[in-house]
Amino acid sequence: MAAKIPDKYKDLLTDKVAFANLATVMPDGSPQVTPLWFDYKDGMIRLNTAVGRRKARNLDDNPKLALAIMDPTNPYRYVQIRGHVTRSTKDGADAHIDSLAKRYLGQDKYPFRQPGEVRVIYEVAIDSCHGNG
Repeated sequence: MAAKIPDKYKDLLTDKVAFANLATVMPDGSPQVTPLWFDYKDGMIRLNTAVGRRKARNLDDNPKLALAIMDPTNPYRYVQIRGHVTRSTKDGADAHIDSLAKRYLGQDKYPFRQPGEVRVIYEVAIDSCHGNG
């Protein structure tokens, strides 16, 4: 059964424009951390990246991950989420990155797209959630 985000931290996932720091596991077992955009829908965290990037390769090899999301107005307030990828898909990934660009940049289209880039969405189930502040 998936864990739920406590109500007192949901604003970090829905209302505030907060970055997530994504921790994945490298093939040698060492950690890798990347800041990224995300959204929260139907109790799932959704991440978007380009196929072939380090975080995508790590998630494809090992679905376990952790996220730390700090309140942009109070860095002492944060939520830490541990979870696992339940699904990855390229379907709708271009529209999803555009929606994230709207949220994070106020732009209708993702402006950093590279020629030939293929986007992928990772849906993350929440296994545990802890916060501070």
